[in-house]
Formats: sequence, structure tokens, C-alpha cells
Amino acid sequence: MINIKLSICIPLYNFGAFIGDTLSSILPQATDEVEIVVVDGASTDNTSEVISSFQRTFPRLRYHRLDKKGGIDRDMAKAVELAIGEYCWLFGGDDIMMPGAIANVLNEIKHGYDLFLCESILCGKDMHPIRKHNIFSISSERLFDLKDINDRKDYFSTALNTAAFFSFCSSLVFKRSCWTAIELDERFVGSHWAHVARFFRMIPAGLLVKYIPEPQLYKRGENDSFLGQGMVNRYRITIEGYDKLANTFFGKQSIEASHIRRTIKAEHNLKSILDAKLICHQSGLLADLKVLDQLVSTLYFDPIMSNRASLFVYQYTPIFVLSIAKPIYSFIQSYLLGAK
Repeated sequence: MINIKLSICIPLYNFGAFIGDTLSSILPQATDEVEIVVVDGASTDNTSEVISSFQRTFPRLRYHRLDKKGGIDRDMAKAVELAIGEYCWLFGGDDIMMPGAIANVLNEIKHGYDLFLCESILCGKDMHPIRKHNIFSISSERLFDLKDINDRKDYFSTALNTAAFFSFCSSLVFKRSCWTAIELDERFVGSHWAHVARFFRMIPAGLLVKYIPEPQLYKRGENDSFLGQGMVNRYRITIEGYDKLANTFFGKQSIEASHIRRTIKAEHNLKSILDAKLICHQSGLLADLKVLDQLVSTLYFDPIMSNRASLFVYQYTPIFVLSIAKPIYSFIQSYLLGAK
């Protein structure tokens, strides 16, 4: 019997246009120690047909189609539940694995750490590379024990975005026994971050995380499935979701929570939030505007000067000024990009 070392777990929904490219990047490098588990949340497109065409040549590609859409939290949990590998690599159904990535990961998991965090290259929707998506401000590999207060302080303080806090599933390779030892937390089902809650719950008992600074995949941008209900709701998913995670596992006043808010501000900067405010006013989305006001209050919670300044700008900049400033900023930005 083949000993499966690595299960590549792909939860998806209506990704028929992308999953073929994803599988084409994985299968040529998948050794006998690797299986692929796809959980389909009841897609209504041609996802099943695309996957079936790959199953004919790769028997260790297992496809499980759910009867009804259950959401990413349950789909992700189901994919790992069906896996049999010693380690699981959560992977997006529209991302592309770099050549040699599986060999690199198989070599890394020999060390036996709990979780490996991989870097990626951010691309456009057409997969044209844009830049490295740096997770930390450090550039070399490092092992962190998040149970240790000093290691955790270093980890949180060097985080550049929420990928450091496990938001980007394609960067996560973890020991399946660690995952299965923690039950799915129903408090976070529907938040899109139940998997993050599972990792945070591992910290008190010890969570060894190795950061791998070399990119192992191409991340498809401009294909955010969370945007379906508008930009304000997209902000809500991250800000409200991570605020609940931070408060639950670390406390609202904690250093950890403060760093989590800092990384969210890096991803959703003041300009983008002001743009959302302008759109709400111009489109008459008063309910969205009320939600955005609360999200901004949550995001700029920490009593520091930069937050106070940002809150002042958000609250008191007249809408007509925002409407004038937006095209001017866009023109300057286009000019600078053209100059490069």
C-alpha cells in the first residue's frame, strides 16, 4: 500500500474555468506519495466535467461533490476530513503551483513541524506575474513556536498582512493530525475563517510554524469570490471576521489583536475605504454606509495618532472633496505607472 505523505486539498465552487489550469500545474509533479482531494460545493458550471477528464490519467485525484452549497468553511473541513496524507496542503482552485513545489514541500515536511507557511507570486486574473506577495518583513526562513510568548511577539510584529494569520489557504501546509485534534468551531462557520480559528486554537498547546520565504505558487488576483455582495461586505468579511478571531483568542486589548488590525489596514488602506464611502453615497447605499462606519471604528480602534488622523479624515472629509480627489488620484497613479 502506498504511503501518502501529502494530500493537496482543493475546496471549490464554480471554478470550471480555472481548475484545469490548477490541476495541470500539480499533476506532472505529483509523486506516488501525493494525492489530490477536490471538494465541490455543488457547482452549477462544468467543474465536474473538467475534473473527470483529469481523473482518467491520475487515479489519486479524488472528487467529492456535495449535494448542496455549504460554504467555504465546511468545504475546507470536508476536504481535510477526506484526506489520508500525513500532511495537507490547502490549495485554491484557481491558483497555480510552481514547478518543483511539491518536491520542495515533501522535503520540508520531513522536519515534522506542525505548519509550513509558503510565499506566493501575486498575479493578475490572466496569471501575469505582478510581484512577490510578502507575508513577513523578514526575508529568510524561520521557525516560530507560537506558544512561546517571545516567538509569538516576533511572529505577529513581523507580519505584513493577514496571510501571516492563515487567511490565504494556498500558503498553508499542515500536519493533518494537528488539524483533526481540533474540532470545527461552529462559532466561526459562515465567517470564511473557521480554518483560522482552528489554527489559533492550537497555539496554547504549541504550534510550530516554519516560514518558507521562497514562493511555491502563483496566486490568481482579481478573482475574489468574496466580492459577490459588494465591496463593503468584502471589507466586513475581513474586518469583522478577524476582529472576532482576535477578541476570542487573544483579547481586544492584546498586542496580538493590535497587530492583526495593523495588517488589515495594510490590505484595506484608507484610500480604498474612502472610495467605498464615496460609492455608498453616490449609489444611495445607506445600509452599506452604516456598516462601513462601524467597520472603520473597529479597524482604527487602537488609540494611536495615525488612527485618530485616519478617523478624522474618514468622518469629516466632505463627499464633494472625495469625488474630486478620486479622479485626480487615478490620473496621477496612471501617470506614474506609465512613467515606469
